[in-house]
Amino acid sequence: MIRSLLYVPASSERFIAKAHERGADAVILDLEDAVMAADKAAARARLAEAVPSVGRNGAKVFVRINADPALMLGDAEAACRAGAFGLYVPKVEHAETLRELAAHLHPLEVALRREEMVFVPLIESPAAVLDARAIARAPRVMALSTGGEDLAFLLGAQPVPEVLKFPKLMVHYAAKAEGRLSFGLLRSTADYADTQALAEAAREARMHGFDGASCVHPSVVVVLNAAFAPSADELDWARRVIAAAARNEGAFVVDGKMVDAPVIARARGILGG
Repeated sequence: MIRSLLYVPASSERFIAKAHERGADAVILDLEDAVMAADKAAARARLAEAVPSVGRNGAKVFVRINADPALMLGDAEAACRAGAFGLYVPKVEHAETLRELAAHLHPLEVALRREEMVFVPLIESPAAVLDARAIARAPRVMALSTGGEDLAFLLGAQPVPEVLKFPKLMVHYAAKAEGRLSFGLLRSTADYADTQALAEAAREARMHGFDGASCVHPSVVVVLNAAFAPSADELDWARRVIAAAARNEGAFVVDGKMVDAPVIARARGILGG
C-alpha cells in the first residue's frame, strides 16, 4: 500500500535529513521542478547518499528525473546506482520514451545485480491524457499520475477542480484498465495549507478508486495516510462479509444489503486479499 508520496527537493540537505521521519509510504527525491538549473548536477550527485537516507525507515524511494533529454538518462543512471526503487518520469508523451528508458537501464541493473526499477509516468499534456492507456502498457509502469498544473497551463485553463476532474479521471481509468496503480487527487495539490480541503479531496479520490497521492509538504502526509487507509468501520464490514461468504453460497444479505461476487471481492480488497 502506497498511500502517501512526499516530494523532497534532492538539492536540500535540510529536507533530506528529515524526510525519513515524516511517515510517508514513499519519498520522491525531486531533480526536476524543485531544483534550480545551476543545482541539478550537485543534486544528482547527492542521490548516492540521499536515497538510503530518506528510505531508512522503510519508505519506497522514487526519483523524479528531468524530462530534458540531456539530463534524463544521467538522472536515471544515478538513481539506479543509488538504489532507488523507481522513477517518476515527467512529461511523458509516448510509451516509447519508457521503453527506451527501460532498455537503457537494463544493462546497468544487470551489472549492479539489482532488481529492475519501476516507472510512474506523469501525464501532463492533453495529448498524453488521450494516450494514457498506451502509456500505461509500457514496460515497468507501476502507476500513473497526472500533473495538474502543467496540464491546466497547456489547456489554457485554471487548475481548479472543475477543470482537472475529468482529465484526471481519464488517466485514472487508463491506469485501472491496465491493472496499474493510480496516484492523485481530483484537484491541484499546490495549496497544501488547506488541510481540510485536502482531506476531503483525498476521501473523494479514494471513493473513485485512487490508491494514494503525492504531496509537497510533510503536514499533508498524515492526511493522505488516513484518507487512503480503510476505516475501522470498513474493516469491520469487510470481515463480516467474508465470514458470511464462508457460510453461504451465491448471494446473501449483510446489513440489509445484497452481497454477491463483486461485493465479496471488494471486501477481500479492503482486507488486503
